[in-house]
Amino acid sequence: MNVYGLIEKNHPSEIHWHGIESFIFATETPYQKIEIVESPFYGRCLVLDGRIQSSERDEFIYHEALVHPALILHPSPQKVLILGGGEGATLREVLKYKQVDKVVMVDIDEKVVKISQEFLPQWHKGSFEDKRLNLVFRDARDYLEKTDAKFDVVISDLSEPMKGSPAVKLFTYEFYNIIKDHLNSDGIFVMQAGTSHHLKIHFHSTMHSTLKKVFDKVFSYQAYVPVYDFIWSFIFCSDKIDPKNVLEEEINKRLEERDIKDLRFYDGETHKMMFSLPKHIRKALEEEKNIAYDSNPLYAVEE
Repeated sequence: MNVYGLIEKNHPSEIHWHGIESFIFATETPYQKIEIVESPFYGRCLVLDGRIQSSERDEFIYHEALVHPALILHPSPQKVLILGGGEGATLREVLKYKQVDKVVMVDIDEKVVKISQEFLPQWHKGSFEDKRLNLVFRDARDYLEKTDAKFDVVISDLSEPMKGSPAVKLFTYEFYNIIKDHLNSDGIFVMQAGTSHHLKIHFHSTMHSTLKKVFDKVFSYQAYVPVYDFIWSFIFCSDKIDPKNVLEEEINKRLEERDIKDLRFYDGETHKMMFSLPKHIRKALEEEKNIAYDSNPLYAVEE
């Protein structure tokens, strides 16, 4: 077996070398470079701008962690907005809820979706064909600034902001206020928010600090995603719902009542584990004062 290498730089002094068995597809769009590769360890992988976004054998961890805390804690999630999530796995998890009668998915890069539809069927599992979906190819901020639609849950599955990227103004105080304006009164916003590794926590802690200026209740949570080789973090935001104030038994009861089956990662015990942060992470979040504004955005750069 011939194995090639894909190198991800996590820091000027640290790299993650992925063995790649074959390159299945590659192209460039106006926004990014897209590759589909085969890893002998992780299976098929989606790679954007040289970094693995998700892999066949562990994407369920990331996507179940991102979606289910918000969907299971909302009393009646009927209208859901997904920002990003081009491979369709976030959409797949949302559509497991029969209560959901409308999903708007906004992604700036149509090619990512089209390529995922063709090469990543295990991710989307036909979700793009669901009649509840309204698929919009557009900048997320432009969409929200020009719609009057309200949602019960908004899920941000956006790539982290790099200098020159259109994502830069999707991680700011101003943008999070726009999102809040499009949530119903009991609405929930959840986002992927980078790694909470204590040596690289500044991006995550700044997002947490920024969101605390917008929502009454802001909670970081995390899950280890093997292909990233990091504990990955998410942020749960609401004005009414405290995700730590829900018993394991209640989570499991709601999953059963809502007929959510075939989950491999998320349940009541996992929910409790994800929201139980270690002391040094809690301390970093409590002490963070930085706020990301349009005029002074934060970039996800190597520290």
